[in-house]
Amino acid sequence: MESAKTALIAGASGLVGSHCLQLLLNDPRYSKVISIGRRPLHQEHPKLKQLVVDFNDLTKVQQSLVADDVYCCLGTTIKKAGSKENFRKVDLHYVVNLAKITAKNFATQFLVVSALDADPESHIFYNHTKGEMEQAVKALPFTAVHIFQPSLLLGNRQEKRTGETMAAVAMRWFGFLLRGPLRKYRPIQAKTVAKAMLEAAKQDGGGVLVHPSEQMQQYAA
Repeated sequence: MESAKTALIAGASGLVGSHCLQLLLNDPRYSKVISIGRRPLHQEHPKLKQLVVDFNDLTKVQQSLVADDVYCCLGTTIKKAGSKENFRKVDLHYVVNLAKITAKNFATQFLVVSALDADPESHIFYNHTKGEMEQAVKALPFTAVHIFQPSLLLGNRQEKRTGETMAAVAMRWFGFLLRGPLRKYRPIQAKTVAKAMLEAAKQDGGGVLVHPSEQMQQYAA
């Protein structure tokens, strides 16, 4: 029988990350789950080890960031970050730095939440930044890199994002109109994305695998 693995998750307090954490803790494949964040989670579990870190300098805890599978659910908004520069710090630099450190620590898989239409050549700042992140992560020496590209995320956030809330309500009413090539823009539940991440981690083989939003919908409850 294969020995139980260690999972590391960054962004466990977020919308996708909170679901991902619960699935990891309930998954018998993992005997240990390391959660890293800027502040502690209000949760205890025999499997769970929490590390409060400064994402600006992860080298301080580099020796503790040892895991088989790394789940990166880090992300913010320009409004919450306060500027485009701070947004890039979180969604690009924090993610890539985590990937580089865990790759050096011989992690096997890196699973990261990106966004639909991420493209380093895009003229849209958000999509361009996400595309840069994907490009950098793909180049690292993991056995497998899984990139998840959800459309508009649905779920209960700790913080309110007025624009996203209005868009989510509109999509619930009119999402059925998104057909054909537009089908990929249908919103997706955060829990569905988390399920897709854990299912992807079960796959044998390696390489870079991109999981678009429409494909992830197969894991909807």
